Amino acid sequence: GIFGGTVKTVSNLATKNPKTAALATAAVAGTIGVKYILDKPSRTYEEGSVAREYDAWTSDGILEYYWGEHIHLGYYSDEELAAGYKKKNFIQAKYDFIDEMMKLGGISAEADKGAKVLDVGCGFGGTSRYLAKALGPEASVTGITLSPNQVKRGTELAKEQDTPNANFMVMNALGMDFPDNSFDIVWACESGEHMPDKEAYINEMMRVLKPGGKFVMATWCQRDDSTEPFSRKDERDLKFLYEEWTHPYFISIEKYAELIQATEIMDNSSIVTANWVKETIASWRHSIWVGVYDPRGFIFKPMKYTKCVRDGYCLERMHRAFDRGLMEYGMFAATKAVPVPADATPVTTTTEEKTTED
Repeated sequence: GIFGGTVKTVSNLATKNPKTAALATAAVAGTIGVKYILDKPSRTYEEGSVAREYDAWTSDGILEYYWGEHIHLGYYSDEELAAGYKKKNFIQAKYDFIDEMMKLGGISAEADKGAKVLDVGCGFGGTSRYLAKALGPEASVTGITLSPNQVKRGTELAKEQDTPNANFMVMNALGMDFPDNSFDIVWACESGEHMPDKEAYINEMMRVLKPGGKFVMATWCQRDDSTEPFSRKDERDLKFLYEEWTHPYFISIEKYAELIQATEIMDNSSIVTANWVKETIASWRHSIWVGVYDPRGFIFKPMKYTKCVRDGYCLERMHRAFDRGLMEYGMFAATKAVPVPADATPVTTTTEEKTTED
């Protein structure tokens, strides 16, 4: 292995140049020690941890500096990937992702003028404001999050951008205060990862969606292990990904589809699922490179150095997990069924009526 070869090299150095060997040994030991520390997750999910972490990310400003208004992955076309993902503007990739997600959900200014939209897990509201602008002034977008700091920042940006039809509130997505059938569109982008009860998450979103309304969701998923069980390495890697960024657990694309169907209030024929790993995977390493190219977002915040290093390491671990198929990028779209009135009776034509018509 890598470390075995390194140890052999150091041993050879020891016989030729003891001082160089000592320095090499220290370097190897230091590298192993740093990796050991980074491989131990530091932000395990617990009650209140999601709000606490997002409050911290929002207040330190580092995430907003690099990711702009959108705390989600970007979209890269085949042509852009062929040309080299680093040539694409990192922030623009996020706007492109929203446009592609709108297309998947059949959402447009023409079709949804005046729509009432719910953005579940809105961050500091970049997507909420984008949708509010895209759908026009007659539409209204409500973003919900567990983080008070995100609500504060989202509201500030809505005022700065003169977007009065985007509003934000602190609310638990697993027990929303909204009445049944409240929204024409329910949008959820990378919030399912943090939900400790995926079934309640889906049920609540379907509950507040109006009959005939549109649902669209993007979320990180682990692969389906029903036919190929996870190996020990898979389980170790998943445990790290759960516990480094305060995720309770992930589920598969297939399992999410089952949960949507199980609500029995969606039009099952309308359910669309997809895995957008190819379109989004470049975001992980692109996130690291923007920090390398422009360190101003964190260089003057020495108290955040350790956190930034840990986040960069986790970004790389995420890339590798998606690249080898352990993780998948789940995309979902569906329409809520329109119930048939209980007193509705089918219209029939009697033989006599048919004869008269003929």
